[in-house]
Amino acid sequence: MNRPLAPRVTRALLLTVFSALFVLYVAGPVAWLVSSSLQTEAQITEVPPNWLPPTPSIANFEAIFAASERVVTYENRRQGEALTSNFLPSGAANLLPAMRNSLVVGAWVAALNLLLSVTAAYAIAVIDFRGRRATLYVALATRVVPDIALVVPLFLVIRNLGLINSLGALVVTYLAITVPFTIFILISYFEGIPRDLYRAARIDGCGHGRALWHVYLPLSLPALVASLTFAFLTSWNEFVFALVLTQNVAAQTLPIIISGFIMDFTTSFSFVNAAGVIAIIPPVLMAVVFQRYIVSGLTAGAVKG
Repeated sequence: MNRPLAPRVTRALLLTVFSALFVLYVAGPVAWLVSSSLQTEAQITEVPPNWLPPTPSIANFEAIFAASERVVTYENRRQGEALTSNFLPSGAANLLPAMRNSLVVGAWVAALNLLLSVTAAYAIAVIDFRGRRATLYVALATRVVPDIALVVPLFLVIRNLGLINSLGALVVTYLAITVPFTIFILISYFEGIPRDLYRAARIDGCGHGRALWHVYLPLSLPALVASLTFAFLTSWNEFVFALVLTQNVAAQTLPIIISGFIMDFTTSFSFVNAAGVIAIIPPVLMAVVFQRYIVSGLTAGAVKG
């Protein structure tokens, strides 16, 4: 018997309304970020606000890419007030070098994280040895401790290694953050691969290295991409450790430089928002390109029959 039409229409209407509200909640801040980056400071501060740019302008982006050619002094900063398009925050020339630092750190963390996680996950998921589960639990237990509680110990370790104010300090620190979680993702995926494939590879004379390379890695592409993306995005967005371990501007990453614009004695919100748009481009591109792999990789092993 057919269900009544009214309940189905009501259910569909409620789903549509709540879905629209959820999309607005998630995408609204990003839409405002992009819209305000195309406005002047005067347009942003108008009441009521301009949700869409009255006259879209790329002056803020031009200022970012031309910042290295301008010398910022107290006098010319006062001549270019924040409400005009002539204002340039101090440290604006450091934005693009900081973005390069973030890309370098993110690439190294993603690559080394994958190398360490793949071998560790293969050993725990495939090789029978005493204490393998305890090894996994110890690795995961390290992520129970809040990051803020690890700042001082890690700072002392990095200082003793002579890596303060270097990109290597951030790479080492971020690996400690990302490796345990990616090991967990890969173990779940490796355990879902039929054990018979491993046995067949061993019978054919493959050692553990060849079995990993020829059997497990080709079948684990979604989990590998998810791990790679997770490690890159974690290092790209991380703020606390980058703030403590890099006091030198030459070694600072994008979140630190952008936060400096806000703590300046005069804040240009349009400039900060333009910097924010540039900062979200690499993560958004990764999410769009690898969306299918990320979803399947992160849900691997969630349901086992």
